[in-house]
Amino acid sequence: MLESYIKQRLKEKEILLMTHIVLGYPTYEDAFSIIEAMVNAGVDLMELQIPFSEPIADGAIILHANQKALSGGATVQKCMDFARKAVKSFDIPFLFMSYYNILFKYGVDRFAGAMHDSGIMGAIVPDLPPEEGRDYLEAMEKYHLSPIFIYSPTTPEERMAYLNSFGKGFIYCVARKGVTGGATDFSRQLKEYLLRCRRATDLPLALGFGVKEKADVDYLKGKADIAVIGSETIRIVDTAGVGAVSEFINSLRSQ
Repeated sequence: MLESYIKQRLKEKEILLMTHIVLGYPTYEDAFSIIEAMVNAGVDLMELQIPFSEPIADGAIILHANQKALSGGATVQKCMDFARKAVKSFDIPFLFMSYYNILFKYGVDRFAGAMHDSGIMGAIVPDLPPEEGRDYLEAMEKYHLSPIFIYSPTTPEERMAYLNSFGKGFIYCVARKGVTGGATDFSRQLKEYLLRCRRATDLPLALGFGVKEKADVDYLKGKADIAVIGSETIRIVDTAGVGAVSEFINSLRSQ
């Protein structure tokens, strides 16, 4: 379902935009306003991050947002309730992004069932490899959800093929080693990496980690299917407020 939505949208657009927010940051009310601004500005799909105390794939900006959300009282159940409201309010696909400890403590089957009931289409769990994720994969299959797996520039082609055998929806390609929020070199090396990713899967490719401006999105046209904007949106909120989100998203597509 998620894959078919993406492929249909790609008939209308050269590249899609996926954004990332941390639920409960700055507040749940602000998070809802941010989603509304993003959807109105033309975002195609969105990651909703359930805050976790040790988000190992995330850099300083998203780490700070996780910590503030947790100190403000964010819980998994509040995030589930928020997700249900968002899905009912906005006509784009939503995914959960979080870490496996969240799913484990909540109960993997229960978590997937709650995702399904809320209308969430899939999940990105960056610290759970398929070898250790049998319960997760079975639950995602049971509830017809998309488990999103991750390629990196250091992933061997054999490993890419293995991950692809479990993935659904799309493949998330991280642009470089390290955590979110750093600088990425949009160069020939990135192009060659994306060609390797393309050869390894028939699923759409999303590219994240370092997408910050229109030039980055433009560079990815014809190389990836989805540009992922995460830390930069949160930085905009931190420095210019929720009201600046719409202008920023519009700037990524402006001529």
